[in-house]
Amino acid sequence: MSRAPAFACALVALVLLGAGRGAAGQAPTAPDEWRPFEGNWSAVGTRQTLPTEGDRPAAILQVSGAVALTSGEGLSRGFRGEAIFFYDGASLGVGRCVWTDNHGDRIFSTLKGEAVETGKRILATITGGTGRYAGATGEYSFTWQYVVQAEDGAIEGRAVDVKGRIRRGEVPR
Repeated sequence: MSRAPAFACALVALVLLGAGRGAAGQAPTAPDEWRPFEGNWSAVGTRQTLPTEGDRPAAILQVSGAVALTSGEGLSRGFRGEAIFFYDGASLGVGRCVWTDNHGDRIFSTLKGEAVETGKRILATITGGTGRYAGATGEYSFTWQYVVQAEDGAIEGRAVDVKGRIRRGEVPR
């Protein structure tokens, strides 16, 4: 028997074996690649303050509104963004955020930054998700273009330069 047919048979066997492993789900699957995204966020909500020993009050903010992504392969273009944020009146600002798309799938994140004021930057870490975003990781940041506060605690603002990257979890086997 010549070497060419034996090599061809071995190659076909390897290909079939490999195809069988993938079809059976035995081979590990790699998570998605990093996918950059950009957009903006318009939000309204409430702000409650508490006097501190310093010149700035501590504050709790709860806001929600439309997150519109202008780029981001594999992501919905629109989400309802909701966040709760605590600022201690000095330097600590932390919170939680959830973006929900029109299918009910969610992206969860933690927030860190300064007071929620015009020109202030917020950093976020994506900590997971549901549905098509299950197992998501990543980060994003944004800058408050403006924040308007009323005497009654109402607040509204617009965040621009929402820029980040996301990697979805492992592909189900």
